[in-house]
Amino acid sequence: MPHFRTYDDTALHYRVLGPADSPLPPLVCLAGGPGRDAAYLEDLGGLAAHRQLVIPDSRGTGDSPAADDPSRYAFPHLAEDVESLRAHLGLERFALLAHDAGAAVAQAYAAAYPERLTRLVLVCPGSRLQGELPDDAREIFQARRDEDWWPQAAAAVRQLAETTDLEEVRELLFTAAPLGYGRWEEPQRAHAAAEGRQLGPVPRAGFWQGVDEHTTRTVLDRLAQVESPVLVVTGDRDGLAGMRAGELVAESFPDARLRPLHAVGHYPWVDEPELFASTVEEFLRAG
Repeated sequence: MPHFRTYDDTALHYRVLGPADSPLPPLVCLAGGPGRDAAYLEDLGGLAAHRQLVIPDSRGTGDSPAADDPSRYAFPHLAEDVESLRAHLGLERFALLAHDAGAAVAQAYAAAYPERLTRLVLVCPGSRLQGELPDDAREIFQARRDEDWWPQAAAAVRQLAETTDLEEVRELLFTAAPLGYGRWEEPQRAHAAAEGRQLGPVPRAGFWQGVDEHTTRTVLDRLAQVESPVLVVTGDRDGLAGMRAGELVAESFPDARLRPLHAVGHYPWVDEPELFASTVEEFLRAG
């Protein structure tokens, strides 16, 4: 697996999917979690069919080593790792896609290096960076209470708030997993089954640590000056992030468009791979 040297000389790994001879520019893709192995992104619903996807393993996930300094897990530092990857790839400017908590890393990167981005795609982002935690995800979850999986999932959500044992957490995550998908069929079950072993508790815990109000305010102020077009994708069955968070994130940029997808949850490339891939590809090729 290829690797690059980041700003503190740590060797971080990444994988490349898609045709090496594609005439289209590559798309750098950031995983969320936070602290989840980027393997869950798969090929993002077939986006790798036409262009190369460059998918880094952030510190302490996948094949990348744990950080010697826990502060390196904080999302502004992870944004600096993205800049090191860009330099390693020799890209003057590039398109960036980020899912879930990875969107915070992408926003920090956009704030620090706006001139490096051609386009930015944020998929089912949360809005903690914006300082708001909308409750529409709970409403989406409650609206699905007639589905067979709902009672067990609701009980698992309650237990997760009180459980510290990692193995039990992994089991509960799978029981609660349907709230993150538009439907609960074989592709969704297979995708969710991998979540427990893909989580990195230490990188997850460090993602927001040491990020003070001044830092977040600086990022938000700079986002208002980002000129590259931004696409924010949400799902109307996303019981994890909801849809309002995506709206708040889109409002942080001067040139952002919101694309809600119907019958789609937190992982739109799993629920509707063709719709998701075509939506992103159309945006990347526009203009």
